[in-house]
Amino acid sequence: MTIFFALMAALCNALNVVTQHRASIASPERARGWGLVLYLFKNPLWLFGWVALIGAFVFQALALHDGQLSVVQPLLVTELVFALVLRYLWVHQAIRAVTWVAAAITCVSLALFVRASEPQGGNAFPSTHAWIGAMTATIGATVLLAVLGMRGSPGRRAALTATATAILWALVATFIKTMTQTLSEFGIGGMFLHWPVYALAIAGASAAILNQVTLHVGPLSVSQPFLVIVDPIVSIALSIWVFEEYFTPSTSRLTAAATSFIVMCAAVTVLTRTAPATMEPSGQS
Repeated sequence: MTIFFALMAALCNALNVVTQHRASIASPERARGWGLVLYLFKNPLWLFGWVALIGAFVFQALALHDGQLSVVQPLLVTELVFALVLRYLWVHQAIRAVTWVAAAITCVSLALFVRASEPQGGNAFPSTHAWIGAMTATIGATVLLAVLGMRGSPGRRAALTATATAILWALVATFIKTMTQTLSEFGIGGMFLHWPVYALAIAGASAAILNQVTLHVGPLSVSQPFLVIVDPIVSIALSIWVFEEYFTPSTSRLTAAATSFIVMCAAVTVLTRTAPATMEPSGQS
């Protein structure tokens, strides 16, 4: 069920991106300011995007509750593939053959990674020492990269802020997993008496804001590969550091898993760089 819930979360994320973008570009005369806000709040498609986003959070929480962080977060990469299919079937965009090949390689290499690495184990209640170390490292790296991303060319800024955002999203995933544990043990009321829910709220809001900054400072073709690739890499590191997850002891299987992961990263880069630059239907400007 972990894999199913993770894939559903990826699908919901893709639906959120496509529906809300489609709603925004369909606004009359490209409305701006409060006119655009009012139009969007009256647009069922845009509101459905928020429903999809909530669904993504719920499915991700369900996947992380009993599943390993090192499995769930890499599987969320399939959001790109789901979005590509939606853009072809719904938006009626022309997708290049190389992009479809990259999408297929992404799926196959991701499946091989999960199969070969055999993620297992995990501690539902990590030690305070592990939390302090991991939070200090991830938050410190996020702040440093965000500051460095304030200057330079648009490409450099996009790469640095995207990396910072991805690191923070990986930390958010650890908070989601821990929050589900406090929810199951203490109930809804008791959950609010423990720190994970508040850490999730602060980190999630910060990641969302930083994500918007990332999309604004530079080209999406630069930022998107970093957003998609860095998150699972950091998540795997946090799964080992915080939750004490581990992989197969077989050197040959680990080598195969690492190779598959590298291939997946390369395929994702090709996919993001060759997919249509906008959500406009083919033939429209």
